Amino acid sequence: MRRRFVGLSAALLVLPLLAPAAAASGGSGRPGSGPATVTTSVETAPLYDDEAGGNASGDDPAIWVHPDDSERSIVVATAKEGGLRVYDVAATELQSVPATPAPRADGVSGRYNNVDIAYGLDVDGTPTDVAVVSDRYNDQIRFFAIDPAGADAATPLAEVTAPELEFLFSPDRETVAEDQTAYGLAVYQPRRGETYAVVTQEGSTTIATARITTGPGGVGYTDVEHLTMPGEFRLPDGTTWVPCEEPGVGPQLEGVAVDRHTGTLYATQEDVGLWRVPLPLGSGKPRLVDKVTDFGVHDAYDPETEECAPVDPEAPSYGGKNLTADAEGVDIWYGRGGTGYVIVSSQGDDTYGVYALTGKNRSLGTFRVAGDGVDDVNGSDGLAVSNAPVGEYRSGLLVTHDEPETGPDTDPERDATGFSYVHWGDVARALRLH
Repeated sequence: MRRRFVGLSAALLVLPLLAPAAAASGGSGRPGSGPATVTTSVETAPLYDDEAGGNASGDDPAIWVHPDDSERSIVVATAKEGGLRVYDVAATELQSVPATPAPRADGVSGRYNNVDIAYGLDVDGTPTDVAVVSDRYNDQIRFFAIDPAGADAATPLAEVTAPELEFLFSPDRETVAEDQTAYGLAVYQPRRGETYAVVTQEGSTTIATARITTGPGGVGYTDVEHLTMPGEFRLPDGTTWVPCEEPGVGPQLEGVAVDRHTGTLYATQEDVGLWRVPLPLGSGKPRLVDKVTDFGVHDAYDPETEECAPVDPEAPSYGGKNLTADAEGVDIWYGRGGTGYVIVSSQGDDTYGVYALTGKNRSLGTFRVAGDGVDDVNGSDGLAVSNAPVGEYRSGLLVTHDEPETGPDTDPERDATGFSYVHWGDVARALRLH
């Protein structure tokens, strides 16, 4: 497998930060005010991250829209060591796919982190839609063909991963065990017959792209290229800020989505903010669209508590108002004529930021998701959004991770996660997007 590494021109990214950020206020969801509120009454059954629950911890969803009957669309969600879950448009579980060992001579049971959909791959001579999944324990991508019957199929997913795929970030199996492996993932299809995956590296600032291939052995990838993103930043006060992490860990990126119209990558660096990165990697300079609220606050790591705390609690922040670390999931709702919205989950305060897809990606407001007969959405990690009708979601569907899951049918003594379904039209009305 050919690898190419691309580095940014400077170790420090100098940012045009003019003043410390002021606190947000208000409640309409528009820029400069507090978040709007939308509600949901639809959520999946809880997943439990314990032995009895198959060590299933929900993380990231993807929406597959049936081409002829949106009622047969499905949601594919990762459950880490618990594999994958497939849900219908009513959030009912259709299939549980175990995280089996990767098809390698040294393959181990997987840990599935993020998922996206590739449409129309040539699998055994048949155009096939495929769920593309990052596998942390094998530092590779796994592939699952989607049955064209969708929700009507007995088993909507079947693995079609080619054997002996190379590691994405590690030189050998011993290095894979150190856990700085495949993490966030998005699919990019720039033109007919070309499909790529964008993958981030856990505990590192590195992003990779890989060209997805098909053949008699299944679906695989080649031509892996890497880009190292900034991990430290020059502040207006002359100091250099390095986001606080545990020793040996860099400020990682996870959520990724690619604008299918422009080939622009949007990526969340969890303790930094939302990036806009030109593709192919190295073809242009990344731009930081928005910063987390405590950007620039110097923290110190406490090995006893395994947490970071400000060196000076009174120190100003140079961050924004929309994202509270961790910045996590990201996806794009597409409008007409290349317009649309970038949606980002702000895990630290249980909200979501919305940005214009065009121009300089101006902020359009924030919102939170309250439960109507189910629990509120908390600590969202991954999210997915579709602009196409999906069952009753005529203006599109937003699916978001929820942790902890605290609904009435949840065992409060167990570590529970789940996924909630939201009408995109409710978000658009709450933020006055149309």
